[in-house]
Amino acid sequence: MRGITRRGFGAATLGAASWLLGAGAGAAPAAERAPVARELRGMWLATVANLDWPTRPGLDRATQQRQLAMLLDTAVERRLNAVFFQVRPTADALWPSRYEPWAQYLTGVQGRDPGWDPLGFAVREAHRRNLELHAWFNPYRVANHTDLGRLSPDHPARRHPGWIVPYGGKLYYNPGLPEVRRFVQDAMLDAVRRYPVDGVHFDDYFYPYPVAGQAFRDDAAYEAYGADFASRADWRRDNIDLLIREMGQRMVAIDRQVRLGVSPFAVWRNAATDPRGSRTEAGVQTYDDLYADTRRWVREGWIDYIVPQVYWPLGFAVADYAELVPWWARTVAGTQVELYIGEALYKADRAAQAEAWRDPAELSRHVSFARRYPQVRGHVYFSAKDVVRDPLGALARVVEDHYGGPARR
Repeated sequence: MRGITRRGFGAATLGAASWLLGAGAGAAPAAERAPVARELRGMWLATVANLDWPTRPGLDRATQQRQLAMLLDTAVERRLNAVFFQVRPTADALWPSRYEPWAQYLTGVQGRDPGWDPLGFAVREAHRRNLELHAWFNPYRVANHTDLGRLSPDHPARRHPGWIVPYGGKLYYNPGLPEVRRFVQDAMLDAVRRYPVDGVHFDDYFYPYPVAGQAFRDDAAYEAYGADFASRADWRRDNIDLLIREMGQRMVAIDRQVRLGVSPFAVWRNAATDPRGSRTEAGVQTYDDLYADTRRWVREGWIDYIVPQVYWPLGFAVADYAELVPWWARTVAGTQVELYIGEALYKADRAAQAEAWRDPAELSRHVSFARRYPQVRGHVYFSAKDVVRDPLGALARVVEDHYGGPARR
């Protein structure tokens, strides 16, 4: 962050290598298999809907702790060095928050105390294993349903129903309300103040992904606060810009070396929409559809790192990995923002629809390709249960080809 960022690297972009797309690209060349001393190797550990952990709600404390420790042990075995732990999945918390109820994914009942502190345990156990622990927050999602009555009786959304917008079968806080923005920042910063986390991490959900035939009903907020903007879209983008910029400023005020990062959908804009965009044909563009100007956040230095979710294979016509990685490398060049690439480990499966994902060498080729760009400082894999299962052996191939030894971030 300009005036905020603590770390970063800048270097000129290198050209892509065509051999990576050819038939002989099954294994990394010897030079690519040399150990790298410094890079981030991470995994996302999702708790929403019990995706990764705990395996189901209502398990006893000892079982939940054993499962979580096993996931951290597996990260070490795979020579990873960072875990992005989802601690605020649906406007609730995996720590004793002063602002929001306990997450339902622990006990099965939102607001019920599980009798222990998962975030405190996770930070302690991760650091004991020399793993970074980034606290992963979803700023605006409130519920994966539209019934306020199903929320915990003391949930802020029930005390402030005017903050809520139902959309696409879910409930969201309205990003256009200044009091909402302040509240979600307060709720997230509670964890930063209380735990020695290494990062604050946002995923790709800002304004929700578009749902055909539905409108996000923020008319009253726009009328109250949007008069100075040329369009509602500009106003919405400013709302998310403020979330990001203010969050970084408030983190610095806490005076701790905690990094702020975002893992957006990888297409900022298609070049057909904006010549500064990527040569892609994606149906969603973060700038236009999620009102997240991710390129600006990098160029302005409002964040410390970015992890675009480049969840497509090399050679994929609509959104080619070989197009998006260099585009992001050019975007971070000359800034102090670190670039890591989000990898779709979950797609690597014998039953995958796309042929590329049925090849256990595809992800290894991704790492080989990305390492040709010095701006790329590592990779993050989605998600933890796939790091454990690795049904195709794709991550094992990455470890064999590229992770010859531990690496420091």
